Amino acid sequence: MTSSTTAPPAAKPQPPRRRKEDRAPREGGMAALLLSPTFIVLVLVIMYPLLSALYQSLFSAESGLDANGFVVEGESFVGIGNYLEIFAGGESGRFYNALWNTTFFTFVTVALETVIGVSFAVAMNRAFKGRAFLRAAILIPWAIPTAVSGLLWRWIFQSNGIANDLLNTQILWTAEGFAAQVAVIVAEVWKTAPFIGLLVLAGMQLIPEEVYEAAKLDGANAWKQFLSITLPLVRPALLVAVLFRLLDSLRMFDLPFVLIGPRKSSVETLSILAWDQSNQLQYGSASAFAIILLVYVAVIAFVFIRILGADVVGDADKQAAKQAKKQAAKFAKEAGR
Repeated sequence: MTSSTTAPPAAKPQPPRRRKEDRAPREGGMAALLLSPTFIVLVLVIMYPLLSALYQSLFSAESGLDANGFVVEGESFVGIGNYLEIFAGGESGRFYNALWNTTFFTFVTVALETVIGVSFAVAMNRAFKGRAFLRAAILIPWAIPTAVSGLLWRWIFQSNGIANDLLNTQILWTAEGFAAQVAVIVAEVWKTAPFIGLLVLAGMQLIPEEVYEAAKLDGANAWKQFLSITLPLVRPALLVAVLFRLLDSLRMFDLPFVLIGPRKSSVETLSILAWDQSNQLQYGSASAFAIILLVYVAVIAFVFIRILGADVVGDADKQAAKQAKKQAAKFAKEAGR
């Protein structure tokens, strides 16, 4: 009797497992390759104009006569001379007036737009007959181009226009002074309040109906529901909408330009001032105004985000859903007592 033993098959050699540290550089390189077109576009449309404007702001246009009596035009390097001229030169008064107008229009219009926009959102969020028509009617002003709305309100505010007929007055709205500022504020609020209303309405759509039902069982009236549920839960969307409107209003140009006109001290903003300088071929000072406006907008945005904590990274929906669950649990607990 013979016995045979067979050796177990040899195990196939396994390829060495790639370590996580080895994959990281390759994945990082692929991510950089895929994102490179975006970076190139950003450099071309943002960084190059920005650096070009900063470089141009260091020069000043000059003209004179050469030794032969011919007119010679060119630019000379002045360093920060344009900035010193803006802040402490002969035209500094015009700059500070434009800075005040920009700030005044921004905070007044955004405050009014926030109140009216939230009211629009509450009205559009309710279920009633004709809600679709109301939503479309409210959003029409926002869809109209700014230049067209400026011409429309110029026709309304002219001396023999509808505004004076309704008020039975003869106010020169499109001339100068406080009346011109009121005309710009009215037209700006009319046009952009639906924008805030639209974003706030999107935030209100995320609030579960169970939260309001729990609040009703707890005896909360409509005003208390608005203060305790609606307003806290739409806060992330509202802050983002206000931030967008702040940045847009600080660049206000076309509406006062079309409605009132250029070189009107009561409505002249920093953007109009920069345009006026470039229109006179003073590209150095125009670039300096643009750089100052850019820094001013960046400072306002930074302060707004740091103080109020506006959500600009897109996790507002998650935060709203989390807060909604907390509110529902709170009201359910109070109702069960």
